[in-house]
Amino acid sequence: MGIFPMADSRDADEVFWVEPRSRAILPLDRFHVSHSLRRTIRSDRFAVTADRAFADVVAACAEREETWINADIERAMLSLHRLGHAHSIEVWKDETLVGGLYGVSLGQAFFGESMFSRMSDASKVALAWLVARMRVGRFRLLDTQFLTDHLASLGATAIDRDVYRLLLDGALSAEAAAGADFFALDRLPVSDDAAIVSGPLSGMVIAQLLTQTS
Repeated sequence: MGIFPMADSRDADEVFWVEPRSRAILPLDRFHVSHSLRRTIRSDRFAVTADRAFADVVAACAEREETWINADIERAMLSLHRLGHAHSIEVWKDETLVGGLYGVSLGQAFFGESMFSRMSDASKVALAWLVARMRVGRFRLLDTQFLTDHLASLGATAIDRDVYRLLLDGALSAEAAAGADFFALDRLPVSDDAAIVSGPLSGMVIAQLLTQTS
């Protein structure tokens, strides 16, 4: 329906629904990877996983002086995750969770809910891996709710609510719902020179995917 839940604070007892006049999205073919971010991704300085620590990511996103994630929203997201509708990207440094994001997947749309970073570039790396995952998984729409300077620097843009609804309708159509696969990236045969190999994804592969599909 194009609306999303928020609370006034971590301790708020109520949840309200938001439908902004201007909606932020990140076009998957316009994700901006700076030279420094590309080097960081290719270096494998961070290990990146999906759905390994969903609850920890949500909790980390809520650990701020000002947050819209209250207990009701947190419980709802954990339930959606158990049902297979909500996913997380985790960024690790030496087995310590240092960044990540989470959101809800419906049809060919992914609704980014929140992200956090405890080390420089950790949230950017998480978003880069999400975009690569969405491109391989045949997603159409990455909704980031509100436009921030951080997201704008990575290619996000603001569109009118009516335009957003048209994009949303297309991403949630019956045909679209049958086409998206959040985990397609994990099954992707990886090209290594002339050979096709399967194995753990590396930052080099992610950087190539972001370049090839730009």
